[in-house]
Amino acid sequence: MDYKDTLLLPTTTFAMRGNLINNEPKRYAAWDEKKVYHKMKAKRAGAEHFTLHDGPPYANGHIHIGHALNKILKDIIIKNNYFNGKSVRFTPGWDCHGLPIEQQVEKKLGGKKKKEQLETAQIRKLCREHAAKFVDIQRDEFKTLGIIADWEKPYVTMDYKFEANIFRTLCSVAKKGLLIERSKPVFWSWAERTALAEAEVEYEDKEDYSIFVAFELDDASKEKLGLAKETKAAPVIWTTTPWTIPANTGISLNPEEEYVLTTDGYIVAKKLFNTLVDDGIVSGTVAKTFDATAFENLNALNPLNGRPSRMVLGEHVLVDNGTGCVHTAPGHGEDDYRVGLKYDLEVVMPVDETGCYDTTIVRDALIPNAEDFVGRHIFKSNEDIVELLGESVLHVSKFMHSYPHCWRSHTPLIYRATKQWFIAVDEKPKGQDETLRNIALDEIEKTLFVPQTGKNRLTSMVANRPDWCISRQRDWGVPIAFFRVKETGEVLLDEKVLNFTAMIFEMQGSDAWYSMDIAQLLYPGSGYKAEELEKVTDILDVWFDSGSTWNSVLKSRNYDAGDYPADLYVEGSDQHRGWFQSSLFLSSAVEHKAPYKGVLTHGFTVDEKGEKMSKSKGNVIAPEKVLKEYGSEILRLWVASSDYQGDLKISQGILKQTSENYRKLRNTFRIMLANINDLESLTPYAEMGDLDQWILHVTQTTLDEVHKQFSEYNFVNGMSTLNNFIVNELSGMYIDMTKDNLYCNAKESQRRRASQSAMAIITKTLLLIMAPIITYTADEIVENAPAIIKGDAEDIFDMTYEKIEPVTVPFDAEYMVKAREGFGAEVDKLKKEKIIKNTLELVIYTESKTTLEMDRVDAEDWFVVSGILEDKPEEEIIGSFKVDEDTFSIAKASKYKCPRCWKYQAETEDCLCTRCESVINA
Repeated sequence: MDYKDTLLLPTTTFAMRGNLINNEPKRYAAWDEKKVYHKMKAKRAGAEHFTLHDGPPYANGHIHIGHALNKILKDIIIKNNYFNGKSVRFTPGWDCHGLPIEQQVEKKLGGKKKKEQLETAQIRKLCREHAAKFVDIQRDEFKTLGIIADWEKPYVTMDYKFEANIFRTLCSVAKKGLLIERSKPVFWSWAERTALAEAEVEYEDKEDYSIFVAFELDDASKEKLGLAKETKAAPVIWTTTPWTIPANTGISLNPEEEYVLTTDGYIVAKKLFNTLVDDGIVSGTVAKTFDATAFENLNALNPLNGRPSRMVLGEHVLVDNGTGCVHTAPGHGEDDYRVGLKYDLEVVMPVDETGCYDTTIVRDALIPNAEDFVGRHIFKSNEDIVELLGESVLHVSKFMHSYPHCWRSHTPLIYRATKQWFIAVDEKPKGQDETLRNIALDEIEKTLFVPQTGKNRLTSMVANRPDWCISRQRDWGVPIAFFRVKETGEVLLDEKVLNFTAMIFEMQGSDAWYSMDIAQLLYPGSGYKAEELEKVTDILDVWFDSGSTWNSVLKSRNYDAGDYPADLYVEGSDQHRGWFQSSLFLSSAVEHKAPYKGVLTHGFTVDEKGEKMSKSKGNVIAPEKVLKEYGSEILRLWVASSDYQGDLKISQGILKQTSENYRKLRNTFRIMLANINDLESLTPYAEMGDLDQWILHVTQTTLDEVHKQFSEYNFVNGMSTLNNFIVNELSGMYIDMTKDNLYCNAKESQRRRASQSAMAIITKTLLLIMAPIITYTADEIVENAPAIIKGDAEDIFDMTYEKIEPVTVPFDAEYMVKAREGFGAEVDKLKKEKIIKNTLELVIYTESKTTLEMDRVDAEDWFVVSGILEDKPEEEIIGSFKVDEDTFSIAKASKYKCPRCWKYQAETEDCLCTRCESVINA
């Protein structure tokens, strides 16, 4: 007789293969149709809030794997909070202004010259269209990753109301007394013709000159030092930028150091003298030693143009290289500018916006044959300037070093003094006792950082940054929409005037600043006539746009985006110098607190060798390609399983392995669903068997740990813990151990129902803990799950994670796991020697009290054998192992194989065992 039909074999409608590539888009479209995001909000009405505020990507180009990593990580965090019962908000956003978009429009037009022929309003219209197009493209691409958000009402920084609120944030900063306009050296991109902020600067290698130049002291200065007029005495400066020497107005010395005059007539720091002699820069011996203070306010002569160069003292001067005498051009450097302010040094700026010398060099006679240099690029002038310096040059060489470059054009930057708008970080906001910098530093102390290293990084950047230059000389951005009185140069910061401008922006957008004349834009009761005023033409740094999103999104009533301050900001580690910092400064300036309670940073995506992705290397992995080959679930599982605190490796090999992990996970859920297909009620813990209580205890402690790790954003360790549990205790042990019980016992037997109950509890808890990561699969499981799992839930979004109640294991599990491992080692040998094919052919003899005190059938199932016996074996012992002092002897079973359950427990050949007999005849 064929007994197969009498077995209770597992059955489920949950498919073995996910067919993710074809099925994901259908389910995601259904979510969209059902308005799942709104459903999630409604489901958690009145619950504790969790707000993740989205950092806006540029609406420029298709999404890349870095975008996918970032948005998936955010989505997992949002859903983890949702399935844990919190009311979540996730309003996605896009950065729509700024240089990257303007450059793309420029390219489409055919270059900078073509763009310059257009009116500003026309350029802005094209930029707006370009950004709008890519907002739509990227929104659709993000949806294909299974990301659930308020896609119907994202924030877009070029929306009219949004632009008005960006401007209002600027007005609030001005109201706090932190907005200043001054001429100051800033990073300048001559290629893009605009100032740049710290966050827009990248460092790349550049070859530069290294020159040592002698500046002879004038006669009056020599006299003050007690030197004869004919004595040669020349401070030696070292510089890598010969092109800045025409603008030199000072030489800075370290106030704490001693300086020496050498017998060959040169002045250098005493600590550097021997090195300079060894390098052949100076020779001779020390003729005289001076304190640095002796040189203060003396004059040397610039050998290029004979102009005086005042000797000043500056804390910024180091004596670890160079000469200890620092060439100082206040128009070309931050430190130079600061020391120049102290000593009232002239700020000479002979370089125009394109990086070429202007007519200042002729007017002020800064270079011999100055006419030859007008209109010439500064980097192409170095060689000629070195030549014109003549014998005053003591040494010339070239070297490679890390140098600031423009983040977009990748051209070397210069420091250039221009009139710009700044947020003064060392001023106190009106009504506050601390400076803006100190408020920001205090707020960092209150913030949670993941990883913790982010705290030191942000602290260091905030502590050392200069004032924030927020003005740009470009077309596409929110204008610094102030009026200036022509006669006095005074800027109108009247509240009614500013509010009127903001109101116009709210109705017509900031393009109105360019399309409307002053008479239309000016508040009627301002007390000024339109012809007395002019517009400020600069636009805001795009980091101001994104840095003020806490105000425009979280604090405004324009979005249902959650609470201010947000619980979490999540971006790449480069945003310590970008969005985290700009947001912190603007929120600290206006509200005197950080806009976030926590900051989480992730690394960048690299290939399997740890190399940066580039088209030329052919190692780029595009999200679109991953979706076509594997599906979004694999990408999501890769994100959760990777250590995001460093750079994340991704390659075909890694994706294949992730796909295999997904297959195992899916099949584990499938076998559990199939095993509980006819379960309608749960067996209480007290009525469960030893194995059921053991697996529930292991699951409870494991999933509690995973839940804690996920709640701390430690997904990589959580996934590792989970995978180990699924592969070992759950699939490798329990599911294997309970096959006989589930398939062969009577349908309503208490043992079977107890194991089904344990499996149902595990399935539901495991499902909800994995739902934030593989949401598509979790939803598919709910669709195919019996009522014992889903209750009356329509989909996964109707469910909430619940912890498993603790249960005590009724036997020494640690001991029994060792026994199973010892048995497994012996079984491997027996199978290798072809003595057995299946462990059911075996019985175990032991006097182990721990084993014998277990329920006898549970003990058999623990080892998947046909008997656990206490008597000494009559059969031949074919293997043995020990646990502590207990011996376990293995022998072949003496009874016959039951044709139904395959256990060797039948009394005669071809007959059923007692258990199967009773099940069949019931």
